[in-house]
Amino acid sequence: MRPLLVTLTLTSILSAQSPGITGFTSANAAAESEREKRFDSTLRRDNIQQWLKRLSSKPHHLGSPAGKEVAEFVAAQFKSWGYETSIETFYPLFPTPKLRSLELTAPTHYTARLDEPVLPEDATSGVRENQLPTYNSYSADGDVTGELVYVNYGVPSDYEALAQRGIDVKGKIVLARYGHSWRGIKPKVAAEHGAIGCIIYSDPQDDGYGAGEVYPKGGYRTEWSAQRGSVMDMPTYSGDPLTPFIGATKDAVRLPREKAATIMKIPVLPIAWGDALPLLKALGGTVAPPQFRGGLPITYHIGPGPATVHLKLEFDWKLAPAYDVIARMPGSELADEWVLRGNHHDGWVFGAEDPLSGLVPMMEEARAVAELVKTGWKPKRTIMYLAWDGEEPSLLGSTEWAEQHAAELQKHAVAYINTDGSSRGFIELGGTHTLEHFANEAGRDVIDPERKVSAMDRYRARMAARGGADEKKKAHDRGDIAISPLGSGSDFTPFLQHLGIAALNIGFGGEGAGGGAYHSIYDSYDHFIKFNDPDFQYELALAQLSGRMTMRLADADSLPFRFDGFVRAVGSYIDEIAKLADTMRSETVEFNRSLADHSFELAADPLTPYVAPAPKVEVPHLNFAPLRNALAKLEKSAKSFRDREGKANTLSLETRKSLDQALMQCDRVLLRPEGLPRRPWYRHQIYAPGYYTGYGVKTIPGVREAVEERRWAEFDQQVTAAAQSLEDMAKQIDRATTLLAGN
Repeated sequence: MRPLLVTLTLTSILSAQSPGITGFTSANAAAESEREKRFDSTLRRDNIQQWLKRLSSKPHHLGSPAGKEVAEFVAAQFKSWGYETSIETFYPLFPTPKLRSLELTAPTHYTARLDEPVLPEDATSGVRENQLPTYNSYSADGDVTGELVYVNYGVPSDYEALAQRGIDVKGKIVLARYGHSWRGIKPKVAAEHGAIGCIIYSDPQDDGYGAGEVYPKGGYRTEWSAQRGSVMDMPTYSGDPLTPFIGATKDAVRLPREKAATIMKIPVLPIAWGDALPLLKALGGTVAPPQFRGGLPITYHIGPGPATVHLKLEFDWKLAPAYDVIARMPGSELADEWVLRGNHHDGWVFGAEDPLSGLVPMMEEARAVAELVKTGWKPKRTIMYLAWDGEEPSLLGSTEWAEQHAAELQKHAVAYINTDGSSRGFIELGGTHTLEHFANEAGRDVIDPERKVSAMDRYRARMAARGGADEKKKAHDRGDIAISPLGSGSDFTPFLQHLGIAALNIGFGGEGAGGGAYHSIYDSYDHFIKFNDPDFQYELALAQLSGRMTMRLADADSLPFRFDGFVRAVGSYIDEIAKLADTMRSETVEFNRSLADHSFELAADPLTPYVAPAPKVEVPHLNFAPLRNALAKLEKSAKSFRDREGKANTLSLETRKSLDQALMQCDRVLLRPEGLPRRPWYRHQIYAPGYYTGYGVKTIPGVREAVEERRWAEFDQQVTAAAQSLEDMAKQIDRATTLLAGN
């Protein structure tokens, strides 16, 4: 009963807030609210359900016959609703498996099954035609035999723990479990440490019976279910490995495959825990420390050996057509400003949750928007609905389109709104913090279908009921809830981090049990209606949320970019990095002290031979003053804009056009032409995927990763670059403020 009381209290607090809509005059805000009511009444759950069932009936990965059928079906729907619709085709490299073999050759013999069985309770699990088997795309070909080493999650800290135990993976094959980083990081780090192959398995502790009942009784991963997925080195650049920075058109100049930086250098294979168990049982050597132990009923050992495995992989390295659906609703008075709304249509197999649970609400949103247009309304700005192909292998369709149209996108794009998979539960908002207030307002105006309160109120209630002291305090604050910064893993990446276009990634989740089907044949319609969103209420809520965002951006009198949330976020990131440096400094001093007086040896596993690590270089004094000074300028500029923002709706059309352009460029100026160290494709100075986290975000990435990786000379360079970008943004905000002042 207590969470309900919290919800009611927060609802009564927030209901007193002004229901205005940022960017609209009072009269136009009222008209927009009425239009959104008509929009909601037009949405049909039956459409969402029928499309989800139809589009998930066949395997529809990139380059498959059903993949083309899906693109053509989606395009036909948009065209029938009145959108100017086309399919733009690109030709990225997409390897598919010709041979997969994994054997335990010593001390016993076992041949891995590498197959997901048909389940009578899942109607599509028996549809095998054109189905991709379990594999990791952009793995290297390979025929390798070696001793096995269990490396836990296979992240850098795990290799530090191995080194402390005298274990080296050079010349060996590693076994890592999914989780704690994006899958492509595991073979990347393994190769950096000299491993000759990598096997990745799904441990039941993470998404199997350790999390809940397994499919079909529950939603979690079964004994023989494996997670497909790309292991392309996406933190270097996303998209086609052979055409970085340019679109993969038919006649594009391509790199030789051996020169492609993002193709993995060692063979990689995903397996189910049913195939992993014999390998883990065969391992000897050191007993795994507590943080390495999973959920299987065995004593986890690290090795190396006596387990020896033979891994053989061979791929068909071909170009595959990626069919991007582009649907356009031209705007009226501001047609040169484009609101981009996207989601991908390809799946690894049937893809009911990922991506179709995000695609079909977008389709229903677009249909309802078109119905409003038929009544006489026309958006001020152009709306573009974009259904991407090839997202699963590494954001292929969206990246190639964004690279091909880079110049016009940087000139015309207002923002990009992305969805991917969605489920029942709480609102999920990530994005650039210039859109934080905008996203909060949209979430405020969508009703949670189960709790019958605002989606944002329900989110606040969870923070108040389950959060720590800091979250509880923030929950009762009447200000905006902070949205999450974006790393990678979905189609917002090329727009935000390569082109500097403000972006949002939205959905619902937290109460479904669909994670165990991720990238398996069981990501199906049957699984979705049992464990994700049985009555499609949250699918409908997602259409309501994204529809509000799309229509508000398209029809606002002036663009609703605001900067207070961005200033707060950047300030917190600077504080986090400074605190990280202080913590590393004290830990390094303590580490070296323990090493000197041999107390480090006493802390080691008494059953493991002691291996003395090398002393760590002490952390020098790091100068954060340039960042803090730039932040002070940014804060001053944001305040000046806030003080005058009410004048935006009184400006002439021509001045509003200039103001929109000034606001649209605010995220663009956060790009640096040289990009980030070792990955120039990523140019945004505030948001990037981590070099060793993949999907996970690194904020102020050049500075943060210089500290984490102890690159002290690079730290000074990156502080200067990031500070200059913040100062450039302050100047850009000042340009917008000057327009508001009428000067």
